[in-house]
Amino acid sequence: MKILSTEFIKSSKTVSACPKAGLPEYAFIGRSNVGKSSLINMICDKKKLAKTSETPGKTQLINHFLINEAWYIVDLPGYGFAKSSKESRESWLKMIEHYLQKRKSLALTFLLIDSRLKPQANDTEFMEWLGKNSLPFCILFTKTDKLKPKELEENIDLYKKHLLQSWEDLPPFICTSAENKTGKEKILKMIEDTNRLFFR
Repeated sequence: MKILSTEFIKSSKTVSACPKAGLPEYAFIGRSNVGKSSLINMICDKKKLAKTSETPGKTQLINHFLINEAWYIVDLPGYGFAKSSKESRESWLKMIEHYLQKRKSLALTFLLIDSRLKPQANDTEFMEWLGKNSLPFCILFTKTDKLKPKELEENIDLYKKHLLQSWEDLPPFICTSAENKTGKEKILKMIEDTNRLFFR
């Protein structure tokens, strides 16, 4: 798949304020500062499509980007940002959960994980929540260019071992790097394949 057009549509505070459902949507979510905006920009070949920031917790709304006039990338707020107020964190979490559970046009969730870190509780808990709610997702390991191949393999194995404690089948995963454009083709292929199933 080639990205021929990208358009920012709107930012929404609630699911009801999101664009009219109908086209397949691909949600991108992860811990604050995981590199979500950089990865979205890399996938779309646009340096400033999604706003990047050195400040964690910058994304606070549901952001819709229309791709090829056929499907959406949805940039969701990051979780696990300790410096935000408890009230803000709870509000974001409710908004995220409501979107993921209620949005009928959600085709797949891409869960971004910082490949440099050992399994983090808020990441694994979120995976469990997705599983319990029967929400399909794919793990995107980010910033893989920052690790040696053996270190990357060891960290991914830790996640596999953790998940296999309670999962029979592992969710798919893709290694990515916004810097080197690693994983771009695999992500777009997964979206292309899912689009075909969505419109059946």
